[in-house]
Amino acid sequence: MARYAVLLRGINLGKARRVGMADLRALLTQEGYGNVATLLQSGNVVLDADLPPAELGPAIERAIETRFGFPVGVILRSRDELARVVASNPLAAVADDGAKYVVSFLARPLDGPIEDALAGVELGADRYVVDGAEMYAWCPGGLSDSPLMKALGKIKNGPPATVRNWNTVEKLLAAMG
Repeated sequence: MARYAVLLRGINLGKARRVGMADLRALLTQEGYGNVATLLQSGNVVLDADLPPAELGPAIERAIETRFGFPVGVILRSRDELARVVASNPLAAVADDGAKYVVSFLARPLDGPIEDALAGVELGADRYVVDGAEMYAWCPGGLSDSPLMKALGKIKNGPPATVRNWNTVEKLLAAMG
């Protein structure tokens, strides 16, 4: 069995699309996954599975939709992939607050250079690095006021993505053992 971080997209952000973590753990255990654990309420799961990622993601998405009644996208990272994300840490020299340093986990690498989509955007103190299917972003003024995050939110037709702050990324890796 391989160990995976399962990152659910767009749940528990308000009153809609609520998924209780105890219910999620029970569902995934019932589906046959091993050592299921959740972290926080934002849809972070670690588990063991025999399926390859191309089958695991869709299987989890189907189970969640059947149980909770709405679709939830899933992005997966193996333990080794998540360890690479943490080891890479390309903005370590400037990012000194894990709550304002985030990683966007993309379902696939970007189709083209992100610079095209960000042309003309004044980033201020925000910084970013794209590395394969991850985009690291340092937003020292906070995420809600970040010109980078606002610009990224307007991009259409990009790959599905979900964002986790650096503190959560490190905790996920630690939970994977």
